[in-house]
Amino acid sequence: MNFDFLHPADQILLMMERIYKYGMTTTSGGNLSILDDNGDIWITPAGIDKGALTRQDIVCVKPDGDVHGIHRPSSEFPFHKLVYQTRPDLKAVVHAHPPALVSFSMVRKVPEIRLLPNEGRICGTIGMAKYALPGSEQLGQNIADILKQGVNSVMLENHGVVAGGSSLFEAFKAFETLDFCARLEIKARQIGSPVLLSDPDYEIVQANQEQRYDVFQAGAYGSREKEIRRDMCLFIQRSYDQQLFTSTQGTFSHKLGEDSFVITPYNKDRKYLRPEDLVRVDDGQVESGYQPSRSHQLHRLIYKKHPHIQSIMIAHPPNIMAFAVTDAAFDSRTIPESYILLREMPKLPFGAVYHDMERVAEVFTPAAPIALVANNCVIATGASLLQAFDRLEVAEYSANAMIASASLGNIVHIDHNQIKEIDHAFKLDPI
Repeated sequence: MNFDFLHPADQILLMMERIYKYGMTTTSGGNLSILDDNGDIWITPAGIDKGALTRQDIVCVKPDGDVHGIHRPSSEFPFHKLVYQTRPDLKAVVHAHPPALVSFSMVRKVPEIRLLPNEGRICGTIGMAKYALPGSEQLGQNIADILKQGVNSVMLENHGVVAGGSSLFEAFKAFETLDFCARLEIKARQIGSPVLLSDPDYEIVQANQEQRYDVFQAGAYGSREKEIRRDMCLFIQRSYDQQLFTSTQGTFSHKLGEDSFVITPYNKDRKYLRPEDLVRVDDGQVESGYQPSRSHQLHRLIYKKHPHIQSIMIAHPPNIMAFAVTDAAFDSRTIPESYILLREMPKLPFGAVYHDMERVAEVFTPAAPIALVANNCVIATGASLLQAFDRLEVAEYSANAMIASASLGNIVHIDHNQIKEIDHAFKLDPI
């Protein structure tokens, strides 16, 4: 879907549905706006259920202040207007109250964006605006004072967050990513002390930003590949809906042949991916006209080294990633399902996926089908899309339960004899 081709009212409607569905605002909270090329501001209405908005509910405010629509504009319209006056480069604003970000606003702290490599690039510097009455000119001025510093994402004391962007999707990406950072940090602090990436770590990331690869002209897609592309999109969208990754960062692939696979594209919205958006990689060459996810070389190595692996998923769900950004150890011997599906889960050093991919690829044996990468991601493999997804989902659910147990007492793990019993019953290779 090319979001930019949608009418502003349709963009706002789709994005508000998304924000509300994912629990990032309430029925009465939050507001979105777009400044169009005519100088009109399209904005969500005041006092209308955010969970049941229609296209007709979106309000248009003309440059002269004339209001077109069946409702009044949001009570927060004054600060939206001031944002556009202060920063003409911003064309859209997202304001909402996700619980994790609200918790940071209550203690007047900014979420840490140095836990993972790409979050800082997406969010930029995060500002903090002084408290003021909602809907007041003072609130708008407090936000504008921060925006004048070149900051696009602003936490509001005891309130929520405002994110601006060159488009509504760009603003949403910053908003969504900052919320993810908040959720991850809260989870991490429940089990340990978060470890931040260093400047040398970011230098490693930067050195691997530019990728060169040969291209080929793909011919017709066979029925099997079409089915794989369809199934991949279903699992990608399902994973996104379960918040296993953010809109542009989850990477899925599935094997087609001896040295051929299909993989997600780089930096495209996972929510609306279609089969034709996916990228084929054959013999290390990339389908012409497409840009694959940057981890495509690692996917290729894993497939080449492990014929039993047919599908790979790279994601960053907040619960399991809490173990990736702290020194807390993840142990799958919690319930039988976790042990059977996850087995041993090694934790690899941050830089390994950039400069030691051969060693990373070796890890994924039947006894270690899933791995954490410190301050980076979780990599799940499987003999099918369903099995890889199941492992990713079980890892997140298991981590969630383990984090919750910290407030109840010490975890009692399944003992050695019980593990041997599981190994025998399910014909598992001993770890």
